[in-house]
Amino acid sequence: MATLPGIIINRLDADRLQRLIDRATDADRHVAEQLEDELERGEIVEPHEVPADVVSMNSRVEFTDLTRQQTLVRTLVYPHALADQENGLSVLAPLGAALLGLKVGSHIEWSLPDGSQRQVRIDALLYQPESAGDLHR
Repeated sequence: MATLPGIIINRLDADRLQRLIDRATDADRHVAEQLEDELERGEIVEPHEVPADVVSMNSRVEFTDLTRQQTLVRTLVYPHALADQENGLSVLAPLGAALLGLKVGSHIEWSLPDGSQRQVRIDALLYQPESAGDLHR
């Protein structure tokens, strides 16, 4: 795998994600372990310190799956909120875990449970809770 880009994670998100990881089912274990690796390597900051160009939980992000040459817009959500969010992407989905903490313009190569690789580029952040002043969601 290529060198991973730096990531920034809001402290409240990190705490919630760790609880999610701790309760992960066997079906989610592969992605939960990747997500935990992301938390360990990420820079954890207070919500008001998250730069406006960083993907955080509940951010609406435009990205390109470079492997498939497909541009998508999704909102990064916790699994329990997926049913309530049109075009939601669970943070426990491989692609969701890959997006967390990336800055606009960043690229990442991510392993899927079947062993294949995906390359993703963050194109734009259409909404970010921290920038909107929603610091304690």
